[in-house]
Amino acid sequence: RVLNVNVGVLGHIDSGKTALARALSTTGSTAAFDRAPQSRARGITLDLGFSCLRTALPPQLGPGPGELQFTLVDCPGHASLIRTIIGGAQIIDLMMLVIDVTKGMQTQSAECLVIGQIACQKMVVVLNKIDLIPEGKRQSTIEKMTKKMQKTLENTKFCGCPIVAVAAKPGGPEAPESENPLGVSELIEVLKSQAYLPSRDPSGHFLMAVDHCFSIKGQGTVMTGTILSGSVSLGDNVEIPALKVIKKVKSMQMFHTPVTYAMQGDRVGICVTQFDPKLLERGLICTPESLHTIHAAIISLKKIQYFRGALQTKAKFHITVGHETVMGRVMFFSPAPDDFNKEIQENVFDFEKDYLYQEEYLSKDSNSSEENKNDQAEVQLPRQQWALLEFEKPVTCPKLCLVIGSKLDADIHTNNCRLAFHGVLLQGMEDKNYTESFLPKLKVYKLKHKEGQVERVMDDYSVIGRSLFKKETNIQIFVGLKVKLSTGEGGIIDGGFGQSGKFKIRIPDGLKPDTKMLLTAASKKKPKAGKGDATKEDESSKNDSAQPVTISLLFKRYVFDTQKKMIQS
Repeated sequence: RVLNVNVGVLGHIDSGKTALARALSTTGSTAAFDRAPQSRARGITLDLGFSCLRTALPPQLGPGPGELQFTLVDCPGHASLIRTIIGGAQIIDLMMLVIDVTKGMQTQSAECLVIGQIACQKMVVVLNKIDLIPEGKRQSTIEKMTKKMQKTLENTKFCGCPIVAVAAKPGGPEAPESENPLGVSELIEVLKSQAYLPSRDPSGHFLMAVDHCFSIKGQGTVMTGTILSGSVSLGDNVEIPALKVIKKVKSMQMFHTPVTYAMQGDRVGICVTQFDPKLLERGLICTPESLHTIHAAIISLKKIQYFRGALQTKAKFHITVGHETVMGRVMFFSPAPDDFNKEIQENVFDFEKDYLYQEEYLSKDSNSSEENKNDQAEVQLPRQQWALLEFEKPVTCPKLCLVIGSKLDADIHTNNCRLAFHGVLLQGMEDKNYTESFLPKLKVYKLKHKEGQVERVMDDYSVIGRSLFKKETNIQIFVGLKVKLSTGEGGIIDGGFGQSGKFKIRIPDGLKPDTKMLLTAASKKKPKAGKGDATKEDESSKNDSAQPVTISLLFKRYVFDTQKKMIQS
């Protein structure tokens, strides 16, 4: 038996990832070690490279004979290729973070660490290029860098992970092949010790992330990739959902070995006939009809702590959904305030509940909590938050897939993390007209608060109010809503009064004597203004506005309610 573990090779550009993959590998695939002419010309990795290392099965993975196969996923390091790196991170069980020992943590090393924390369970740090340090200083430099890395990883889920020093290609790319790499056999032992039985499940729909597609004369078109879920056998029908094409599996190979069956976690090449490889550079193939193409989605999400700045509603992000990256606009919302501490519901979204609209994702450093800092009160943060994502073009993805939002247009030369949030896709909207067919079901509300003042008393049970509405507001739609006076009485808006936005309030329980005195005193103070006395009137109203009686109107309105109804509990 062969147990396959997928190992990602991630890190900043030029830290020596491809050289390390080459030094470790026993077999390269058709897409290994920068085979593509563009990669050779530019001298950098542009796409995911795949190769494998076969070794004896270590004892912790079960008794009996067998082989352990590490499929190495060599990810690019260049900042502009972050979406490829995110795609690579979703198919790995274990990650190697490659660090140039002469430079330490760099911007993309940090981004890879963030992606690893989201998508991966285990990590090994590889300090590469130790041949560049003079032998006298080598040991102390390695120790110093090891301590530094341990400190960096302290508050991550990889705290205490192994750190191994190597020189994958002593002398650099130009050195003769006869130069033996340093530390690689030790690294292989560490990888073996970190290998675990990943949970693999052959049931469920077949889904594979294809990263290369090419034709072989007389055979057909080969799509190579990693199986994300389910299994596939010779003769199965598979769909290429982006193109709505269904093809039959003619033959399959794993690292040059023909096979008849492959399952979740396997790296496989699938051959089909009569299909133009130019149509699918990368993408997904699956059991026919099992994926959906969506225009918008509801996700549950968390902010990435290293992202600087607030996550604002209505902002645009690059959104990586599964293996596609598109631009999308976000709207954040939280549970209703009473539900902030409710248990988190994993992987489901409840359309029966009410949710509170947020101008931004609520976190310790967000603006809304900044304002409250002066109150010394502990800012209540909800245990779970969601976002509505609206994509600029539709994406095809499985349900419950990983979602990452980033600001990829940020300047890559600044030392900032561009990854902003990550989450799980809970509900996709397949209908193009989702704003009419779907969004009204989403009960996200805004709390509205309006304030006005009592102008004068009419009788014991009614007063006239002002400054709550604009002159042009149709007061009829507010009739019947409850208001509260600052003196404690409750009232009901009864209708407009005159043309200038004033209105009449009925006080069912009657005005308190004190309130009545306060209001009659206030209106007595006002002198009748003649033509030239306008300024005087302003001054006198300033004096009496020391204690005006204010009117509060509170209601909530659902963001997607087409009738814009105002609701009071």
